[in-house]
Amino acid sequence: MAPRLGNGKICYVEIPAGDIPSLAAFYGSVFGWNVRNRDDGHLAFDDTVGQVSGTWVTGKPPASEHGLRVYIMVDDMEATMASVVANGGEIVEGVGAHWPEITARFRDPYGNIFSLYQEGGRQQNQAV
Repeated sequence: MAPRLGNGKICYVEIPAGDIPSLAAFYGSVFGWNVRNRDDGHLAFDDTVGQVSGTWVTGKPPASEHGLRVYIMVDDMEATMASVVANGGEIVEGVGAHWPEITARFRDPYGNIFSLYQEGGRQQNQAV
């Protein structure tokens, strides 16, 4: 499926990396991203719905400080957090910090911090 184009759409992400193949394997394993070789030979990725693509870049420090936060949508928060840890990442903020939203934060093996988001937090918690 070709990505939907539109003014203002976030379309490409550069993720700092030390060992690009290793970090590409982490994101492929944890999130199922399609890892591919670009025409220039560099590794790139497409998200699971084909709407955002990107690459890993060396020579930049990890995005590990407070500031811009990117959330990755997941179907099963607990299973994803377990996969993050099993693949060499670390959970740095568990579920509950942004209640009633279902969110968590993780550090990838290079040190980049991303957030996780599972849809349905408000609806599930309002019904309780």
